[in-house]
Amino acid sequence: MNRRQFICLTGAHLLLLPCTHVQAVAAVPEQIDPEILSALKERFATAESFTDRFEAEVWLTDISGRIQRYVKNDLKRIELLKKIHAEATQQSLPVDLVLGVIHTESLFDRFAISSVGAQGLMQVMPFWKNEIGRPDDNLMNIDTNLRYGCTILNHYLKRAKGNLTEALARYNGSYGKTWYPEKVYRNQRRYKS
Repeated sequence: MNRRQFICLTGAHLLLLPCTHVQAVAAVPEQIDPEILSALKERFATAESFTDRFEAEVWLTDISGRIQRYVKNDLKRIELLKKIHAEATQQSLPVDLVLGVIHTESLFDRFAISSVGAQGLMQVMPFWKNEIGRPDDNLMNIDTNLRYGCTILNHYLKRAKGNLTEALARYNGSYGKTWYPEKVYRNQRRYKS
């Protein structure tokens, strides 16, 4: 994608969106607080896992709009996306895959707890804390949860010799079944750039 493939809404709004998504964009608020706009621009500029500032602005703005219904606060949403991008990149995982897992597991609710006790964005089981000798870790902490979740998923992907369906089934505890990977794949498509 290049700069001509994006549009800029003028006025008080700075939104860079792929032209193919313009019709799907929710209504833009009449006024955006200039402080929030300034803070968003600053956060875009400091996205550590991006190699290009423009790429960071485009991706963060695009994906931010896609998860706005799940994470209402603009600044928290951008901060969350930066953390997801950084951890996925650190673990050499596709960011849209990690977003698909999070969508499937918790709908971006960092305080989610499953009926079997899995916690946080990526629904990490607490036994992992003892397994690695860190029983005091807080799985509701975004950074901690992403670190565990992405590391576990990457481990299963290596164990499955790149077979993503098998890795996702192992991640979910449904090894040998495909319903969970299929659900993640559907959700992953929501976040393809």
